[in-house]
Amino acid sequence: MTRVSAFAAREEFVIDVGKGPMPSAADNSSPDRLAEAPEALFVYGSLLFPEVLLALLDRVPVGVPTVVDGWRVAELAGHSYPVLVPASSSARGRIITGLGMDEWRVIDAFEDEFYELHRLTTTDGRVCWAYAATVPPENVTAGDWDMEYFSDHYLADFVAGSRA
Repeated sequence: MTRVSAFAAREEFVIDVGKGPMPSAADNSSPDRLAEAPEALFVYGSLLFPEVLLALLDRVPVGVPTVVDGWRVAELAGHSYPVLVPASSSARGRIITGLGMDEWRVIDAFEDEFYELHRLTTTDGRVCWAYAATVPPENVTAGDWDMEYFSDHYLADFVAGSRA
């Protein structure tokens, strides 16, 4: 079993990454939303930090900078981590590839039911998956998430709370 401790308002939980088939990625209501490991993941918040990926996966997967139109990385009221929400702007992040099924399951458990998987296409035409918010719009601030502020004020505690 892999223990994933999520930070902030999330509780610690345990997942068994070795059991049974998973439902389709389109089944966003299920805690096990992955039928097979998708090819690429768009990350835009805490998963941009190598320290967080290392804490969760015991390695830092390959990633390349990218942009997706029609979304923004928004500040979530009362939380240090961001949400990806539909918008008339663009979201900057990274596409990470080479994740194994066990790693996808760890990330899926880390993101939990607070997020849904969405299939996106980057501005350069790459298809990827991203975890987007399932929160009511009134919980999303008008401001964009500040990565530097997160790094300066929350990253160390976030990493400590994310250790696998």
